Amino acid sequence: MSAAVASKHRPRAIPRPTGATVGEALDSAIIAISASGSPSSRLDAELLLAHALGVDRGELLMHPERLVEGPAVRGFQQLVRRRSIEREPVAYLTGRRGFRWIELDVDRRVLIPRPETELVVEAVVARAPEGARVVDVGTGSGAIALALRHERPDLDVSGSDVSADALAVARANGERLGLDVSWIEADLVPAGDFDIVASNPPYVRDGDPLPPDVAAHEPALALFGGADGLDVIRRLVVAAHPALLVVELGAGQAPEVERLARAAGYANAESLGDLAGIDRVVVAWN
Repeated sequence: MSAAVASKHRPRAIPRPTGATVGEALDSAIIAISASGSPSSRLDAELLLAHALGVDRGELLMHPERLVEGPAVRGFQQLVRRRSIEREPVAYLTGRRGFRWIELDVDRRVLIPRPETELVVEAVVARAPEGARVVDVGTGSGAIALALRHERPDLDVSGSDVSADALAVARANGERLGLDVSWIEADLVPAGDFDIVASNPPYVRDGDPLPPDVAAHEPALALFGGADGLDVIRRLVVAAHPALLVVELGAGQAPEVERLARAAGYANAESLGDLAGIDRVVVAWN
Protein backbone atom coordinates (compact mmCIF):
# COMPACT_ATOMS: atom_id res chain seq x y z
CA MET A 1 0.00 0.00 0.00
CA SER A 2 1.40 3.39 -0.94
CA ALA A 3 2.06 6.08 1.69
CA ALA A 4 -0.64 8.24 0.09
CA VAL A 5 -3.25 5.48 0.35
CA ALA A 6 -2.20 4.53 3.87
CA SER A 7 -2.58 8.12 5.03
CA LYS A 8 -6.26 8.04 4.09
CA HIS A 9 -6.82 5.25 6.61
CA ARG A 10 -4.75 6.80 9.40
CA PRO A 11 -6.85 8.19 12.32
CA ARG A 12 -7.05 11.95 12.30
CA ALA A 13 -4.62 13.42 14.82
CA ILE A 14 -6.05 15.23 17.80
CA PRO A 15 -4.71 18.80 18.02
CA ARG A 16 -1.84 19.37 20.42
CA PRO A 17 -2.13 23.10 21.15
CA THR A 18 1.16 23.37 23.14
CA GLY A 19 2.25 26.99 22.90
CA ALA A 20 -0.64 27.80 20.60
CA THR A 21 -2.84 30.82 20.95
CA VAL A 22 -6.55 30.47 21.66
CA GLY A 23 -7.28 31.19 18.00
CA GLU A 24 -4.83 28.55 16.77
CA ALA A 25 -6.02 25.96 19.27
CA LEU A 26 -9.62 26.53 18.24
CA ASP A 27 -8.80 26.22 14.54
CA SER A 28 -7.17 22.82 15.09
CA ALA A 29 -10.00 21.58 17.30
CA ILE A 30 -12.68 22.69 14.86
CA ILE A 31 -11.06 20.62 12.11
CA ALA A 32 -11.00 17.48 14.29
CA ILE A 33 -14.54 17.90 15.65
CA SER A 34 -15.97 18.77 12.24
CA ALA A 35 -14.45 15.60 10.76
CA SER A 36 -16.46 13.58 13.29
CA GLY A 37 -19.71 14.92 11.87
CA SER A 38 -20.66 17.45 14.53
CA PRO A 39 -22.92 20.17 13.07
CA SER A 40 -21.67 22.66 15.69
CA SER A 41 -17.92 22.14 15.63
CA ARG A 42 -16.99 25.79 16.28
CA LEU A 43 -19.33 26.14 19.24
CA ASP A 44 -18.19 22.74 20.57
CA ALA A 45 -14.52 23.77 20.38
CA GLU A 46 -15.16 27.13 22.04
CA LEU A 47 -17.10 25.59 24.94
CA LEU A 48 -14.48 22.90 25.49
CA LEU A 49 -11.54 25.31 25.42
CA ALA A 50 -13.30 27.72 27.77
CA HIS A 51 -13.90 24.80 30.13
CA ALA A 52 -10.26 23.67 29.93
CA LEU A 53 -9.05 27.20 30.68
CA GLY A 54 -11.61 27.80 33.43
CA VAL A 55 -13.07 30.91 31.79
CA ASP A 56 -16.42 31.72 30.21
CA ARG A 57 -16.81 31.61 26.45
CA GLY A 58 -17.15 35.38 26.13
CA GLU A 59 -13.79 35.99 27.82
CA LEU A 60 -12.21 33.35 25.61
CA LEU A 61 -13.38 35.01 22.39
CA MET A 62 -12.29 38.44 23.57
CA HIS A 63 -8.67 37.29 23.86
CA PRO A 64 -7.80 35.07 20.84
CA GLU A 65 -4.12 35.92 21.36
CA ARG A 66 -4.00 34.26 24.79
CA LEU A 67 -1.66 31.28 25.01
CA VAL A 68 -2.98 27.82 25.81
CA GLU A 69 -0.37 26.37 28.11
CA GLY A 70 0.18 24.34 31.24
CA PRO A 71 -2.39 21.71 32.35
CA ALA A 72 -4.97 23.24 30.01
CA VAL A 73 -3.06 21.86 27.01
CA ARG A 74 -3.58 18.21 27.87
CA GLY A 75 -7.04 18.87 29.31
CA PHE A 76 -8.20 20.45 26.06
CA GLN A 77 -6.58 17.70 24.00
CA GLN A 78 -8.46 15.03 25.96
CA LEU A 79 -11.77 16.88 25.66
CA VAL A 80 -11.41 17.24 21.90
CA ARG A 81 -10.51 13.54 21.58
CA ARG A 82 -13.58 12.50 23.56
CA ARG A 83 -15.81 14.79 21.50
CA SER A 84 -14.40 13.93 18.08
CA ILE A 85 -13.59 10.22 18.46
CA GLU A 86 -15.87 8.97 21.24
CA ARG A 87 -18.63 11.42 20.29
CA GLU A 88 -19.39 12.40 23.89
CA PRO A 89 -21.84 15.31 24.14
CA VAL A 90 -20.29 18.64 25.08
CA ALA A 91 -22.68 19.02 28.02
CA TYR A 92 -21.39 15.81 29.58
CA LEU A 93 -17.77 16.84 28.96
CA THR A 94 -18.21 20.21 30.65
CA GLY A 95 -20.79 18.95 33.16
CA ARG A 96 -23.07 21.93 32.56
CA ARG A 97 -26.02 22.90 30.37
CA GLY A 98 -27.87 26.20 30.22
CA PHE A 99 -31.67 26.03 30.31
CA ARG A 100 -33.87 29.12 30.29
CA TRP A 101 -32.26 31.41 32.91
CA ILE A 102 -30.50 28.73 34.95
CA GLU A 103 -27.48 26.48 34.50
CA LEU A 104 -27.77 22.80 35.33
CA ASP A 105 -25.20 20.18 36.24
CA VAL A 106 -25.67 17.17 33.95
CA ASP A 107 -24.05 13.77 33.49
CA ARG A 108 -24.93 10.40 31.94
CA ARG A 109 -27.59 9.75 34.57
CA VAL A 110 -29.87 12.30 32.93
CA LEU A 111 -31.00 13.47 29.50
CA ILE A 112 -29.38 16.70 28.35
CA PRO A 113 -32.05 19.45 28.38
CA ARG A 114 -32.96 20.70 24.90
CA PRO A 115 -34.15 24.12 23.77
CA GLU A 116 -37.45 22.55 22.66
CA THR A 117 -38.26 21.70 26.27
CA GLU A 118 -38.22 25.39 27.17
CA LEU A 119 -41.60 25.58 25.40
CA VAL A 120 -43.08 23.42 28.19
CA VAL A 121 -41.88 25.97 30.74
CA GLU A 122 -43.25 28.87 28.70
CA ALA A 123 -46.66 27.21 28.45
CA VAL A 124 -46.88 26.58 32.20
CA VAL A 125 -45.65 30.05 33.14
CA ALA A 126 -48.30 31.60 30.90
CA ARG A 127 -51.17 29.44 32.16
CA ALA A 128 -50.49 28.68 35.83
CA PRO A 129 -52.69 30.54 38.31
CA GLU A 130 -51.11 32.06 41.42
CA GLY A 131 -49.95 29.38 43.86
CA ALA A 132 -50.72 26.43 41.57
CA ARG A 133 -49.35 23.01 42.49
CA VAL A 134 -47.18 21.74 39.64
CA VAL A 135 -45.38 18.44 39.13
CA ASP A 136 -42.67 17.88 36.52
CA VAL A 137 -43.01 14.18 35.61
CA GLY A 138 -39.79 12.53 34.45
CA THR A 139 -37.81 15.47 35.78
CA GLY A 140 -34.33 14.13 34.93
CA SER A 141 -31.89 16.93 35.73
CA GLY A 142 -34.78 18.93 37.21
CA ALA A 143 -34.79 21.32 34.24
CA ILE A 144 -38.54 22.03 33.98
CA ALA A 145 -39.20 22.02 37.73
CA LEU A 146 -36.27 24.28 38.58
CA ALA A 147 -36.93 26.69 35.72
CA LEU A 148 -40.56 27.01 36.85
CA ARG A 149 -39.54 27.62 40.45
CA HIS A 150 -37.02 30.22 39.29
CA GLU A 151 -39.45 32.10 37.06
CA ARG A 152 -42.60 31.63 39.14
CA PRO A 153 -41.59 31.49 42.82
CA ASP A 154 -45.28 31.58 43.76
CA LEU A 155 -45.76 28.06 42.39
CA ASP A 156 -45.61 24.95 44.57
CA VAL A 157 -43.32 22.78 42.42
CA SER A 158 -42.45 19.08 42.63
CA GLY A 159 -40.34 16.91 40.36
CA SER A 160 -40.80 13.15 40.00
CA ASP A 161 -38.77 10.45 38.30
CA VAL A 162 -38.67 6.66 38.28
CA SER A 163 -34.86 6.86 38.38
CA ALA A 164 -33.25 7.42 41.77
CA ASP A 165 -30.02 8.37 39.97
CA ALA A 166 -31.80 11.11 38.02
CA LEU A 167 -33.40 12.44 41.20
CA ALA A 168 -29.97 12.68 42.80
CA VAL A 169 -28.86 14.97 39.97
CA ALA A 170 -32.05 17.05 40.18
CA ARG A 171 -31.79 17.37 43.97
CA ALA A 172 -28.16 18.51 43.74
CA ASN A 173 -29.12 21.10 41.11
CA GLY A 174 -31.88 22.42 43.32
CA GLU A 175 -29.55 22.73 46.31
CA ARG A 176 -26.85 24.48 44.27
CA LEU A 177 -29.34 26.93 42.75
CA GLY A 178 -31.13 27.52 46.04
CA LEU A 179 -34.51 26.62 44.54
CA ASP A 180 -37.08 24.88 46.74
CA VAL A 181 -38.55 21.92 44.83
CA SER A 182 -39.91 18.67 46.29
CA TRP A 183 -38.36 15.57 44.71
CA ILE A 184 -40.36 12.34 44.54
CA GLU A 185 -39.36 8.90 43.27
CA ALA A 186 -42.40 7.68 41.33
CA ASP A 187 -43.50 6.15 38.05
CA LEU A 188 -45.41 8.90 36.24
CA VAL A 189 -47.66 11.17 38.35
CA PRO A 190 -46.96 10.72 42.07
CA ALA A 191 -49.68 10.61 44.70
CA GLY A 192 -50.97 14.08 45.44
CA ASP A 193 -53.37 16.76 44.32
CA PHE A 194 -51.73 18.66 41.45
CA ASP A 195 -53.20 21.49 39.41
CA ILE A 196 -50.68 21.13 36.57
CA VAL A 197 -48.74 18.18 35.21
CA ALA A 198 -45.78 19.10 32.99
CA SER A 199 -43.53 16.57 31.32
CA ASN A 200 -40.86 15.84 28.76
CA PRO A 201 -41.42 12.07 28.64
CA PRO A 202 -39.65 9.48 26.45
CA TYR A 203 -41.17 9.75 22.96
CA VAL A 204 -38.59 8.44 20.47
CA ARG A 205 -39.89 5.48 18.46
CA ASP A 206 -38.06 2.22 19.10
CA GLY A 207 -35.62 1.66 16.27
CA ASP A 208 -35.53 5.27 15.11
CA PRO A 209 -31.95 6.29 14.30
CA LEU A 210 -30.37 8.80 16.66
CA PRO A 211 -27.15 10.83 16.34
CA PRO A 212 -24.17 8.84 17.66
CA ASP A 213 -23.59 11.21 20.57
CA VAL A 214 -27.18 10.67 21.74
CA ALA A 215 -27.44 6.94 21.06
CA ALA A 216 -24.13 6.04 22.72
CA HIS A 217 -24.23 8.30 25.75
CA GLU A 218 -27.69 9.50 26.83
CA PRO A 219 -29.97 7.24 28.95
CA ALA A 220 -32.27 5.09 26.83
CA LEU A 221 -34.86 5.12 29.63
CA ALA A 222 -35.38 8.84 29.00
CA LEU A 223 -35.49 8.52 25.21
CA PHE A 224 -37.52 5.57 23.90
CA GLY A 225 -41.29 5.30 24.13
CA GLY A 226 -42.19 2.10 22.33
CA ALA A 227 -43.06 1.22 18.74
CA ASP A 228 -44.81 4.52 18.04
CA GLY A 229 -43.07 6.52 20.77
CA LEU A 230 -46.30 7.01 22.72
CA ASP A 231 -46.24 4.21 25.32
CA VAL A 232 -45.39 6.53 28.22
CA ILE A 233 -47.52 9.39 26.93
CA ARG A 234 -50.61 7.13 26.77
CA ARG A 235 -50.23 6.33 30.45
CA LEU A 236 -49.34 9.90 31.36
CA VAL A 237 -52.42 11.43 29.73
CA VAL A 238 -54.71 9.16 31.75
CA ALA A 239 -52.76 9.59 35.00
CA ALA A 240 -52.65 13.40 34.68
CA HIS A 241 -56.39 13.94 34.16
CA PRO A 242 -58.04 16.26 35.28
CA ALA A 243 -54.99 18.50 35.94
CA LEU A 244 -53.85 20.90 33.24
CA LEU A 245 -51.45 18.81 31.15
CA VAL A 246 -48.45 20.24 29.30
CA VAL A 247 -46.46 17.53 27.53
CA GLU A 248 -43.58 17.59 25.05
CA LEU A 249 -43.65 15.18 22.10
CA GLY A 250 -41.96 14.30 18.84
CA ALA A 251 -42.55 15.55 15.33
CA GLY A 252 -45.83 14.26 13.90
CA GLN A 253 -47.20 12.98 17.22
CA ALA A 254 -49.40 15.98 18.11
CA PRO A 255 -52.67 14.85 16.42
CA GLU A 256 -52.60 11.47 18.16
CA VAL A 257 -51.69 12.98 21.55
CA GLU A 258 -54.56 15.47 21.22
CA ARG A 259 -56.88 12.56 20.46
CA LEU A 260 -55.57 10.62 23.45
CA ALA A 261 -56.17 13.61 25.71
CA ARG A 262 -59.77 13.97 24.61
CA ALA A 263 -60.33 10.23 25.00
CA ALA A 264 -59.01 10.50 28.57
CA GLY A 265 -61.67 13.09 29.38
CA TYR A 266 -60.05 16.43 28.56
CA ALA A 267 -62.49 18.84 26.95
CA ASN A 268 -59.78 20.82 25.17
CA ALA A 269 -56.40 20.08 23.62
CA GLU A 270 -54.15 22.23 21.45
CA SER A 271 -50.64 22.02 20.03
CA LEU A 272 -47.87 24.59 20.33
CA GLY A 273 -45.18 24.89 17.68
CA ASP A 274 -41.47 25.38 18.31
CA LEU A 275 -39.20 27.83 16.46
CA ALA A 276 -38.87 25.34 13.59
CA GLY A 277 -42.65 25.22 13.18
CA ILE A 278 -42.94 21.68 14.56
CA ASP A 279 -45.86 20.98 16.90
CA ARG A 280 -43.75 20.19 19.93
CA VAL A 281 -46.08 20.55 22.96
CA VAL A 282 -49.69 19.56 23.59
CA VAL A 283 -51.69 21.42 26.25
CA ALA A 284 -54.86 19.76 27.48
CA TRP A 285 -57.42 21.19 29.94
CA ASN A 286 -61.07 21.16 31.00
